[in-house]
Amino acid sequence: MDHRQRMQKKKAVVDAAIAAAPIERGVLVVNTGNGKGKSSAAFGVVARALGHGLKVGVVQFVKGRSDTGEEAFFRAQPGVAWHVGGEGFTWETQDPERDARAARDAWAVACRHLADAAVGLVVLDEFTYALKYGWLEMEAVLAALAARPPRQHVIVTGRGAPEALRQAADTVTDMAMEKHAFQAGVKAMPGLEW
Repeated sequence: MDHRQRMQKKKAVVDAAIAAAPIERGVLVVNTGNGKGKSSAAFGVVARALGHGLKVGVVQFVKGRSDTGEEAFFRAQPGVAWHVGGEGFTWETQDPERDARAARDAWAVACRHLADAAVGLVVLDEFTYALKYGWLEMEAVLAALAARPPRQHVIVTGRGAPEALRQAADTVTDMAMEKHAFQAGVKAMPGLEW
C-alpha cells in the first residue's frame, strides 16, 4: 500500500471519529502531574480562546508573584480578567490558615467567573492544592463546576489532582518529568519559567 492509500484510510478513520462526536458543550480539563508545563499549557489555551473571541477568567491559587510574563501579557489583552489569589507557595508562607483564607477568597472570585455565561474559559491555576490541603470542600467545588454555563470551558492545573476531580473531568493530562534544567543547576529564567 502506498502513502496516498494509507493517508486515505487514515482520513476515513479520523472523519468517522469526528462525525461520532457531535456534542458541543464546555469541557473540564485537568492538567496535573509532576512535570513542567501544566500552567503553560493552560495559558496556551487562553491565547487560543482569545483568538476565537472568548472572554477568559484566570484565577491563580497558591502562586503569589505578579511579575510573570503570562500575567504581563494577558492582563493587557481585552477580554481577560486575571486574579492572583495566592500568597506564595506553602513552604514560603508557612501559615496554613493564611493559605486557606487566600484560597477561599480566590475561590469566591472563581465562582463569579463560573456563574457568568459571558466567560467562555476559566483557568484555575494551581487549584489542586486548595483541594489537596482541604482548604476547599470537594463536593462544593464539583457542584460549582457542574453548574457552570453549558458552553463554558474550565482548565484546572496543579500536581496531585484528587481522584474525584479526575473523574469529573472530561480530559485529564498527567505530565511526567523526564528531566529538568533546574536539576543541573540552571536557574529559573524569565520568559521560560515565569
